[in-house]
Amino acid sequence: MNHLLKFLPALLSRQQLLRHKSWLTIVVALVGAYQLLSPNGVGAEWGIPSIDTFYKEPRDVLVTRVEAARDVQQETAEEFKSALEKFKDVTNFDGGDLEKKFNTLNAAFERSEGAAAEVGSRVDRVVKATNNLLEEWRDELNEYHDATIRARAEQQFDQTRLQAERLIAAMRKAEQKTEPVLAAFRDQVLFIKHNLNMQAISSLQQESVVIEQDVAALIQEMESSIAEAEQFIRSIKT
Repeated sequence: MNHLLKFLPALLSRQQLLRHKSWLTIVVALVGAYQLLSPNGVGAEWGIPSIDTFYKEPRDVLVTRVEAARDVQQETAEEFKSALEKFKDVTNFDGGDLEKKFNTLNAAFERSEGAAAEVGSRVDRVVKATNNLLEEWRDELNEYHDATIRARAEQQFDQTRLQAERLIAAMRKAEQKTEPVLAAFRDQVLFIKHNLNMQAISSLQQESVVIEQDVAALIQEMESSIAEAEQFIRSIKT
């Protein structure tokens, strides 16, 4: 909250506070400011906790973030599929407005870049929520008096930790595969941009095969990560 208090004067001046005497107005303004400064707002850079951590149990926060990361990965896979189709449209070009085809490809590529960038951010949030849950859980293990119940709780803790480790590893693996594919796409998009002619385009048909294989491998990793997320969500909800 120190970050919030530091920046509050810029968001809610003293004159505004005097003019709006309603506590409800003030509370709403404070919540709005905190939402702005906390993840995914600009406060993400300062490590300000997300507001959902104040009213949700750590387990619920983790489920929400895993679901969000899963959804972003699904979106990313679709964007890469779309970009590949647009690239193949260009390499198989047989007449018409080549520049229009390129602009469509470039827009699809930029959407893929944006989606891929979001994946890393979402995985980071999953990691943070996982750590919060496991830290609280580990501390509470010491509160058990019955040794049998404690042993069962420790077993559940270990199972959840291992499941979370598998999930995060799968997500990171999929995330790491995006950059090489993006780099290959980026090279081809730039080449097409600087060589908008039929002869240059026809030379890219072999590259299309390679990129198609790379995208297929990436999507397979994404689908594997998504499946891990689905399994984790089911297990933690039961």
